[in-house]
Amino acid sequence: MKKLIYIALLLLTGIFAVSCVKDLDAFPFNEDDFTSENAYGSDYANYVSGLAKIYRCFNNTSDLQVEDAGASELIRAFWCVQECSTDACKNDWEKDSWTQDINKNTWSTADNAASYALYCRTLHGITYTNEFMRQTTDDKLSARGCGDDVIKKVHSLRAEARFLRAFMYWMAIDTFGDVPFVTEESEFGAATPEVKSRSEVYDFIVSELSDLASGADMPAAGSNYPRADKGAALGLLSRVYLNAQVYTNTVDARGNVTQKGDPKWTECIAACEEIFKANYGLCDKYFDVFRGDNGENPDARKELIFAIDYDAEHMRSWGGSIFMCESAFQAADDNDENGNPLYSLGVKDGWAGIRMPSEYVFNYFGVSVPDEGYDAEGKYTGIYNYTDDRAGVFFIKGHKEQMTDLAEFTQGWSFYKFNNIPHDQTREEFAEFAKQYGSGSAKASVDFPLIRLSEIYLNYAEACLNANQAAKGLPYLNEVRKRAHLDPLPSYDIEDVRNERAVELAWEGLRRTDLIRWDLFHSGEFLWRWKGGSYQGQGFSQHLLVFDFPQSELTANSNLSHKPGYAN
Repeated sequence: MKKLIYIALLLLTGIFAVSCVKDLDAFPFNEDDFTSENAYGSDYANYVSGLAKIYRCFNNTSDLQVEDAGASELIRAFWCVQECSTDACKNDWEKDSWTQDINKNTWSTADNAASYALYCRTLHGITYTNEFMRQTTDDKLSARGCGDDVIKKVHSLRAEARFLRAFMYWMAIDTFGDVPFVTEESEFGAATPEVKSRSEVYDFIVSELSDLASGADMPAAGSNYPRADKGAALGLLSRVYLNAQVYTNTVDARGNVTQKGDPKWTECIAACEEIFKANYGLCDKYFDVFRGDNGENPDARKELIFAIDYDAEHMRSWGGSIFMCESAFQAADDNDENGNPLYSLGVKDGWAGIRMPSEYVFNYFGVSVPDEGYDAEGKYTGIYNYTDDRAGVFFIKGHKEQMTDLAEFTQGWSFYKFNNIPHDQTREEFAEFAKQYGSGSAKASVDFPLIRLSEIYLNYAEACLNANQAAKGLPYLNEVRKRAHLDPLPSYDIEDVRNERAVELAWEGLRRTDLIRWDLFHSGEFLWRWKGGSYQGQGFSQHLLVFDFPQSELTANSNLSHKPGYAN
């Protein structure tokens, strides 16, 4: 069904210790070991395999010691931190150590699997990138007998690797603030990498992305799917600029923000406008962007600027798209009247994990439940009304409205946004195939969108509004609304932007970042069920705007210390 990047993977470095970054730049010194020093040669395919190892860091579920291998995947860990910590989603897996802390915003210095995996996976990926960069200099390529044509093509691979490193550094500073920082220029073999401030790493990310977007080595925008290209560099740059005030702020010893950083609205606008020059476009049908063939469907592909490729037959990850499909429903909800499975999401199992609180649905999706939508016990009959097309995939029959028990999956709304069924097939047509998906031999094929055009439209609208150029941003905001068959707005304010992002980008791993940018994540003025550990919701300390370093890393690296507010 797919693709080209996850081919023969070379193990380039021997970094699989319990500590993620104690030996951040170490590699085996035995000459007989299979390492990056002796693995490449002059064959271009070997360098593609080296790059593939970096891409694999996004959806690998092996080699990390956590209670559930699936929870160790980077996309899944980042998604859980970004969504389950907010008003948009809750997870009912109470036996998993991370769920209660993330659901209730009560994380502490104690490790939890989600933030631990996120920290380790990003730093591992950065490590692989650094080694790839060291092993692909012109001098080393020439010494191995690579011709000029191979050297030129490897330059492009190096540009992709730099983007992936920038993306992982973005994930790291967004979640942890200050982080250990190492590049290929760092002193090799350093056992205890230095920590750089969030602002310094932000500057590095901006510099890298700006260079990649303007340089000759990065593939042209829209030309390299599912791998990165200039469109991806510009898309991430727009996101980073949009959040610049957060990434360059000043924090006191207790973790309170004492001063915001400088805004970069005009820079965000400029990055978005460069993307508008490329050959991207909104997919005609919103949910086709999240179907099992989104990477092959040309109409969906034109909206995907950067995505992580998932292939049901060749990828064995328990994160990403299989997580988004399987954990969004329970088996009992997807049976016909005779108890036979319907395979509504194109997979066979229901993990009964993630669901959306009813308040979020009512507040943002234009949804209402009529009297006949409730039975005598107060459970949903399955009937609900909506005005926004993006509300058309909720399942609620037999569920209860209020989420008084986070461990009860049938409290809340099942959101069937990610669907393994190809866009041009019905549930019935795909049912025979669906029986294999979710088993040990096959997962799901929905490529996970990390950057897509509608986000760029909304980034642009928000940046234009903040730069007093709302007239420029309005058409792009209305383009997003038009696809959902909503009336165009004659003008807009920040609440319109917030409402649109809440729906359009729901469950795409951006909600926590958005709420922090708007000063709403911790605020006692913006509440949701279970915020701060209270069913009614309550504000919480600003030090929880970032996560603490994992305890194992604090022990391994003497340059690390607890984040402000965590140890006092």
